[in-house]
Amino acid sequence: MHFDHPELDRRTLLRAGLGAAAVAVVGNELAFPAAALAAPGADLDWIISCDEWGARPPADPLSISAIATNKIIVHHMAFPNSTDYSEEHAKQLARDCQDLHLDVNHWSDTGQHFTVSRGGHVLEGRHGSLERLQAGDRQMISAHCPGENGRAIGIENEGTYVTETPPEQLLDSLVKLCTTICEQYGLHAHDIFGHWDFRATQCPGAMFYREFPALRRRVFAKLGTDLADVPARRWPDIWRFVGGPVVRVAQYLLTFRGYTVPLTGVFDAATVAAVQDWQARNGIPVDIDATLTAPTWETLAPELDKDATGIPVSAVQFMLNSKGYADVAVTGEYDYVTKKAVKDLQELHGLDETGKVSTTTWCALVGGVVRQSFQQN
Repeated sequence: MHFDHPELDRRTLLRAGLGAAAVAVVGNELAFPAAALAAPGADLDWIISCDEWGARPPADPLSISAIATNKIIVHHMAFPNSTDYSEEHAKQLARDCQDLHLDVNHWSDTGQHFTVSRGGHVLEGRHGSLERLQAGDRQMISAHCPGENGRAIGIENEGTYVTETPPEQLLDSLVKLCTTICEQYGLHAHDIFGHWDFRATQCPGAMFYREFPALRRRVFAKLGTDLADVPARRWPDIWRFVGGPVVRVAQYLLTFRGYTVPLTGVFDAATVAAVQDWQARNGIPVDIDATLTAPTWETLAPELDKDATGIPVSAVQFMLNSKGYADVAVTGEYDYVTKKAVKDLQELHGLDETGKVSTTTWCALVGGVVRQSFQQN
């Protein structure tokens, strides 16, 4: 499929006035506007730069986002699970990825900001990403997740992890990279999400996604974050420019609350109107982009006990099935298989394994992060 510069998110363009932040490309060099420059930050010599892995020049001018970075989105590349862990292989991986994104996707450059190889080598992806990380002020607008490309740092990880777990070398380097990004951009371990939390995709893979609670705990420990500074629930801030399973769960819940919206996972006009009406009716600030804010989620999602039935149970089952619990069928009946999967999810996130779907379990289910997850050893 051909994408016409998907890295230029509509919201980023409309809200941030990015015309003034355009980056000129001269050969392999980026000419940043003066306002985007900042004092150097951490030592990042361990990240292999575009020049070091032999990147091609961008096909079009790149841009710096004028809105704040608020999350990290982790991907798998859906490439083979290579057993070549060398640095040379990692550099070839970066070149292959850029070729794919330039020549097949017709993007301006590599879509993600950074790449981690199975051997644990960390490489710059999109030109300018390493310099922006060093400055820690703003990010390059990317192409890894439409709707989030102006506010999320994208990390691609070599391999395919639908049925396999990433090797330790990769996970160790991913922890180091996420920790550095958090330090430089003022983010937290609870700001780490997966690609499928915002799009309809198998990425980052069900087995990789099971590692996310542990990944966040490791980053949390390295950052030295105080548990009291972690929100009770950090919900995914889905809004009208994203899509996928989480949007469909929201549509299930809006249907349960009496709205007529399609169960498509597409954030259409009917879903926008329903979210905004729900916010208005419940005394929640109405978001212009229909963002499902924390109060929106917490009033929308009903707590479910063992006798629950109907649309909310179907929403739970749909989400569990989307996240790799293949035995869970969408029936609307809170059966044994569903309850077992809920308990497994609760265990992963450090919650009491009750099998009941509390507000906190809903948060973990739809891709959010809960404080209890950081209390595990």
